Amino acid sequence: MKKVSIFLAEGFEEVEALTLADVLRRAGAEVTLVAVGGKREVAGSHGIIITADCLFEDMDFADMDLLLLPGGMPGTLHLKECSPLVELLKEFCGKGKKVAAICAAPTVLGEAGLLKGRKATCYPGCEDGLKGAEVLTDRVVIDGNITTSRGVGTAIPFALSLTAQLFDQNKADEIRESIVYGHGPAKN
Repeated sequence: MKKVSIFLAEGFEEVEALTLADVLRRAGAEVTLVAVGGKREVAGSHGIIITADCLFEDMDFADMDLLLLPGGMPGTLHLKECSPLVELLKEFCGKGKKVAAICAAPTVLGEAGLLKGRKATCYPGCEDGLKGAEVLTDRVVIDGNITTSRGVGTAIPFALSLTAQLFDQNKADEIRESIVYGHGPAKN
């Protein structure tokens, strides 16, 4: 079974975190919502409170297949302030393990020096935080073991891309069909 940790800090973007958790769980991944900040109840940037599965300090990340950062403000700033998380991201990247971030959260990777010489994307206006990266405006950018995406509007394609990377394209297509994503023109 593929194992994924999604990190929640006060002010995280709810749609991003929950879309990623939902789609990856539908695919069969064991997804753990990990609270950064010392309490399991974490308020999102729009006041929705989520109870995480565990606290960062109580989690063993050794067998994780993917570390995943949702964006949101001030959630992204709190992720950057969590030095044990930043060290964990560096360790994972150093081992070639998968790390992904969406919205403003790719700046956590950029400021940790993990995007040097890589392609990446982020929420418009956060590009300066992608230190050393070739900045793209694609909805989802995969560069080796790091995947980045732009924001709430790209959460589903980002989640489907991660599904394809963790499982395979057939599984991503199966999930895409089951959630009726990308079928036909939008109508009022």
